[in-house]
Amino acid sequence: MKFGKFEIYPVSDGYFSLDGGGVFGIVPRTLWEKVYSPDEKNRIQLSLLCPLIVTKKHNILIDTGVGTKHDEKFYQIYGIDKKHNLLESLNRFGYQPKNIDLVINTHLHFDHCGGNTTFNEKKEITPTFPKARYVIQKGELEAALNINERTKGSYIREDFLPIGDSKYLTLVDEEIAEIDKGISLIRTGGHTRHHQCIKIESEGQVAFFLADLIPTVAHLRYPYISAFDLYPLDTLQQKKAILEQALEEHWLLIFQHDPRIRMGYLRKGAEQFEIEEVKIY
Repeated sequence: MKFGKFEIYPVSDGYFSLDGGGVFGIVPRTLWEKVYSPDEKNRIQLSLLCPLIVTKKHNILIDTGVGTKHDEKFYQIYGIDKKHNLLESLNRFGYQPKNIDLVINTHLHFDHCGGNTTFNEKKEITPTFPKARYVIQKGELEAALNINERTKGSYIREDFLPIGDSKYLTLVDEEIAEIDKGISLIRTGGHTRHHQCIKIESEGQVAFFLADLIPTVAHLRYPYISAFDLYPLDTLQQKKAILEQALEEHWLLIFQHDPRIRMGYLRKGAEQFEIEEVKIY
């Protein structure tokens, strides 16, 4: 879609599944299952949207999905559907890995940066996007390298260690950082301490990529906060502030994990926020 002077492409790395209780935290299954029906293992299917933003200067990919390095057991645990993977999706829109200038990782959980790296012809793990700079919050990288019992299941070092070379890696240590004209990183915390969202501004229009701050449309409701969030009260505070501003200033909200709705504009319903969907193919 055209967005001001930019273009936004709905690049996708397919779908994966997580435990519904984990996705919705303290919200009882009797409520969330009305919106997302779980499978026999109590999992719900989530999308892996990785938008490509084309500006005047750069082709910018936001997150890279799960990737293709995992074994069959991993695929089964997370119900990964890779009928259409990241590179196939990019190719569909006429882009190759060599065409990507910047890769922004909202954070380094495996479902957001698994496609950062891939196997080369020698079966060595190497950066998937050979000409790109990978943009990561400094504190997020430090957390990923210093895991504990709570976080170790979320980080896979092979997803980000190969991009540690200075020719690939750009570390950011700011709450707000503009990396291209109209493309800003907004550190929100909540899901992880250094989780970041992306704000896209062009010709008076604003789009906001929510990543895991508000992963699905259901999470627009204030109590719907993932059990995976390490700092849920920070998530709540940021969610309130961003949604109020998005409503007032008519932002286009982009959801990373919603299996049905990719993006839309916020409106105030009788009891809660609602989304007026914008379809993009």
